[in-house]
Amino acid sequence: MIRIQSSSRSTKLWRVACAALVLFVAWFILAWVGAKALIVNATPTKADMLFVLAGSSTYLERTHRTAQLFSEGRAPRIALTNDYQPGGWSSAEERNPLFVERAADELKRSGVPADRIEIVPGLVSNTYGEMVRIRDYAIEHKLKSILIVTSSYHSRRARWAMQEVFRGSNVATGLEWAPPGEQSPPPATWWLHPLGWRIVPLEYVKLIYYRLRY
Repeated sequence: MIRIQSSSRSTKLWRVACAALVLFVAWFILAWVGAKALIVNATPTKADMLFVLAGSSTYLERTHRTAQLFSEGRAPRIALTNDYQPGGWSSAEERNPLFVERAADELKRSGVPADRIEIVPGLVSNTYGEMVRIRDYAIEHKLKSILIVTSSYHSRRARWAMQEVFRGSNVATGLEWAPPGEQSPPPATWWLHPLGWRIVPLEYVKLIYYRLRY
Protein backbone atom coordinates (compact mmCIF):
# COMPACT_ATOMS: atom_id res chain seq x y z
CA MET A 1 0.00 0.00 0.00
CA ILE A 2 2.82 2.39 0.91
CA ARG A 3 4.61 1.62 -2.33
CA ILE A 4 1.45 2.33 -4.37
CA GLN A 5 0.95 5.70 -2.65
CA SER A 6 4.61 6.57 -3.12
CA SER A 7 4.46 5.65 -6.81
CA SER A 8 1.27 7.70 -7.28
CA ARG A 9 2.86 10.72 -5.58
CA SER A 10 5.98 10.42 -7.77
CA THR A 11 3.80 10.26 -10.89
CA LYS A 12 1.93 13.41 -9.88
CA LEU A 13 5.16 15.25 -9.15
CA TRP A 14 6.54 14.18 -12.51
CA ARG A 15 3.42 15.44 -14.28
CA VAL A 16 3.57 18.76 -12.43
CA ALA A 17 7.25 19.13 -13.32
CA CYS A 18 6.56 18.35 -16.99
CA ALA A 19 3.65 20.81 -17.08
CA ALA A 20 5.80 23.50 -15.47
CA LEU A 21 8.55 22.87 -18.00
CA VAL A 22 6.12 23.10 -20.91
CA LEU A 23 4.67 26.34 -19.56
CA PHE A 24 8.15 27.79 -19.06
CA VAL A 25 9.23 26.89 -22.60
CA ALA A 26 5.98 28.29 -24.01
CA TRP A 27 6.43 31.53 -22.05
CA PHE A 28 10.08 31.81 -23.09
CA ILE A 29 9.18 31.47 -26.78
CA LEU A 30 6.19 33.81 -26.51
CA ALA A 31 8.20 36.46 -24.65
CA TRP A 32 11.08 36.23 -27.12
CA VAL A 33 8.85 36.39 -30.21
CA GLY A 34 6.81 39.24 -28.70
CA ALA A 35 9.93 41.29 -28.04
CA LYS A 36 11.46 40.57 -31.46
CA ALA A 37 8.21 41.60 -33.16
CA LEU A 38 8.65 45.12 -31.79
CA ILE A 39 12.01 45.56 -33.52
CA VAL A 40 11.80 46.91 -37.08
CA ASN A 41 13.67 49.39 -39.25
CA ALA A 42 13.36 51.39 -42.44
CA THR A 43 16.72 52.74 -43.39
CA PRO A 44 17.93 54.88 -46.31
CA THR A 45 21.60 54.58 -47.16
CA LYS A 46 22.33 58.20 -46.22
CA ALA A 47 20.39 61.21 -44.96
CA ASP A 48 20.71 64.96 -44.54
CA MET A 49 20.32 64.70 -40.77
CA LEU A 50 20.09 62.21 -37.92
CA PHE A 51 17.33 62.75 -35.34
CA VAL A 52 17.58 61.17 -31.88
CA LEU A 53 14.26 60.58 -30.15
CA ALA A 54 14.08 61.51 -26.47
CA GLY A 55 14.25 58.58 -24.07
CA SER A 56 15.37 59.04 -20.50
CA SER A 57 15.98 55.40 -19.55
CA THR A 58 17.70 54.57 -22.85
CA TYR A 59 19.37 57.81 -23.88
CA LEU A 60 22.86 56.32 -23.71
CA GLU A 61 22.22 53.50 -26.19
CA ARG A 62 20.44 55.89 -28.54
CA THR A 63 23.22 58.46 -28.53
CA HIS A 64 25.92 55.81 -28.89
CA ARG A 65 24.16 54.33 -31.92
CA THR A 66 23.73 57.82 -33.37
CA ALA A 67 27.41 58.60 -32.90
CA GLN A 68 28.26 55.37 -34.69
CA LEU A 69 26.02 56.25 -37.63
CA PHE A 70 27.57 59.73 -37.73
CA SER A 71 31.08 58.26 -37.81
CA GLU A 72 30.01 55.99 -40.67
CA GLY A 73 29.06 59.07 -42.67
CA ARG A 74 25.35 58.30 -42.70
CA ALA A 75 24.51 61.98 -42.09
CA PRO A 76 26.53 65.18 -41.50
CA ARG A 77 24.43 66.60 -38.66
CA ILE A 78 22.48 65.42 -35.59
CA ALA A 79 19.38 66.88 -33.94
CA LEU A 80 17.89 65.92 -30.57
CA THR A 81 14.26 66.20 -29.51
CA ASN A 82 13.64 67.63 -26.06
CA ASP A 83 11.14 66.24 -23.54
CA TYR A 84 12.44 68.61 -20.82
CA GLN A 85 12.92 65.74 -18.39
CA PRO A 86 15.64 66.25 -15.72
CA GLY A 87 18.42 63.70 -15.86
CA GLY A 88 19.47 63.56 -12.24
CA TRP A 89 21.91 65.57 -10.15
CA SER A 90 25.29 66.50 -11.60
CA SER A 91 27.96 67.19 -9.00
CA ALA A 92 30.18 68.81 -11.62
CA GLU A 93 27.49 71.28 -12.70
CA GLU A 94 25.69 71.43 -9.32
CA ARG A 95 22.30 71.16 -10.99
CA ASN A 96 19.95 68.68 -12.68
CA PRO A 97 20.79 68.75 -16.41
CA LEU A 98 18.01 67.78 -18.77
CA PHE A 99 18.30 64.42 -20.50
CA VAL A 100 18.66 66.26 -23.80
CA GLU A 101 21.74 68.00 -22.37
CA ARG A 102 23.15 64.69 -21.16
CA ALA A 103 22.51 63.20 -24.60
CA ALA A 104 24.32 66.09 -26.29
CA ASP A 105 27.28 65.70 -23.92
CA GLU A 106 27.38 61.96 -24.60
CA LEU A 107 27.48 62.60 -28.35
CA LYS A 108 30.43 64.93 -27.85
CA ARG A 109 32.22 62.32 -25.72
CA SER A 110 31.60 59.84 -28.52
CA GLY A 111 33.43 62.04 -31.02
CA VAL A 112 30.68 64.18 -32.54
CA PRO A 113 31.77 67.86 -32.89
CA ALA A 114 29.63 70.28 -30.90
CA ASP A 115 28.84 72.36 -34.00
CA ARG A 116 27.21 69.31 -35.61
CA ILE A 117 24.65 68.90 -32.81
CA GLU A 118 21.35 70.78 -32.67
CA ILE A 119 18.20 70.62 -30.55
CA VAL A 120 14.77 70.60 -32.18
CA PRO A 121 12.79 73.57 -30.78
CA GLY A 122 9.76 72.92 -28.62
CA LEU A 123 8.61 70.44 -26.00
CA VAL A 124 7.77 66.85 -26.97
CA SER A 125 5.61 64.65 -24.78
CA ASN A 126 5.02 61.56 -26.92
CA THR A 127 6.36 59.84 -30.02
CA TYR A 128 3.67 61.14 -32.36
CA GLY A 129 4.32 64.69 -31.22
CA GLU A 130 8.04 64.14 -31.73
CA MET A 131 7.43 63.15 -35.34
CA VAL A 132 5.37 66.27 -35.91
CA ARG A 133 8.19 68.44 -34.51
CA ILE A 134 10.77 66.62 -36.63
CA ARG A 135 8.63 66.93 -39.77
CA ASP A 136 8.17 70.66 -39.26
CA TYR A 137 11.89 71.08 -38.59
CA ALA A 138 12.81 69.07 -41.70
CA ILE A 139 10.49 71.08 -43.93
CA GLU A 140 11.64 74.40 -42.46
CA HIS A 141 15.30 73.49 -43.04
CA LYS A 142 14.55 72.02 -46.49
CA LEU A 143 15.87 68.58 -45.62
CA LYS A 144 15.29 66.00 -48.33
CA SER A 145 16.00 62.95 -46.19
CA ILE A 146 16.26 62.15 -42.50
CA LEU A 147 17.23 59.16 -40.38
CA ILE A 148 15.56 58.74 -37.00
CA VAL A 149 17.30 56.84 -34.20
CA THR A 150 15.54 55.21 -31.27
CA SER A 151 15.68 52.12 -29.05
CA SER A 152 14.95 48.66 -30.40
CA TYR A 153 11.61 47.96 -28.71
CA HIS A 154 10.37 51.46 -29.52
CA SER A 155 11.11 51.07 -33.23
CA ARG A 156 7.79 49.61 -34.42
CA ARG A 157 5.68 52.36 -32.84
CA ALA A 158 8.19 55.01 -33.91
CA ARG A 159 8.15 53.76 -37.51
CA TRP A 160 4.35 53.72 -37.58
CA ALA A 161 4.16 57.30 -36.27
CA MET A 162 6.90 58.39 -38.67
CA GLN A 163 5.10 56.97 -41.69
CA GLU A 164 1.80 58.52 -40.64
CA VAL A 165 3.19 61.99 -39.93
CA PHE A 166 5.52 62.23 -42.95
CA ARG A 167 3.01 60.91 -45.48
CA GLY A 168 2.87 63.41 -48.35
CA SER A 169 5.71 65.56 -47.01
CA ASN A 170 8.24 64.72 -49.77
CA VAL A 171 10.85 64.07 -47.06
CA ALA A 172 12.48 60.63 -47.34
CA THR A 173 12.51 58.95 -43.93
CA GLY A 174 14.40 56.08 -42.39
CA LEU A 175 14.74 54.58 -38.94
CA GLU A 176 17.60 52.90 -37.08
CA TRP A 177 17.48 51.31 -33.63
CA ALA A 178 20.11 50.88 -30.97
CA PRO A 179 20.91 47.20 -30.37
CA PRO A 180 19.54 45.93 -27.04
CA GLY A 181 22.01 44.99 -24.38
CA GLU A 182 23.52 48.29 -23.30
CA GLN A 183 20.42 49.61 -21.54
CA SER A 184 17.43 47.80 -23.04
CA PRO A 185 17.52 44.10 -22.05
CA PRO A 186 17.96 41.40 -24.75
CA PRO A 187 14.78 39.96 -26.37
CA ALA A 188 15.31 36.52 -24.86
CA THR A 189 15.57 37.72 -21.27
CA TRP A 190 13.72 41.05 -21.07
CA TRP A 191 11.27 39.54 -18.56
CA LEU A 192 14.13 39.01 -16.08
CA HIS A 193 14.75 42.78 -15.88
CA PRO A 194 12.50 45.41 -14.23
CA LEU A 195 13.17 47.77 -17.14
CA GLY A 196 12.02 45.07 -19.56
CA TRP A 197 8.60 44.99 -17.90
CA ARG A 198 8.40 48.78 -18.18
CA ILE A 199 9.20 48.63 -21.88
CA VAL A 200 7.99 45.52 -23.76
CA PRO A 201 4.41 44.97 -22.47
CA LEU A 202 3.78 48.73 -22.39
CA GLU A 203 4.80 49.07 -26.03
CA TYR A 204 1.91 46.85 -27.09
CA VAL A 205 -0.51 48.93 -25.06
CA LYS A 206 0.84 52.10 -26.67
CA LEU A 207 0.68 50.58 -30.15
CA ILE A 208 -3.01 49.88 -29.71
CA TYR A 209 -3.61 53.34 -28.28
CA TYR A 210 -1.77 55.05 -31.16
CA ARG A 211 -3.75 53.21 -33.80
CA LEU A 212 -7.00 54.16 -32.09
CA ARG A 213 -5.96 57.73 -31.23
CA TYR A 214 -4.15 58.81 -34.39
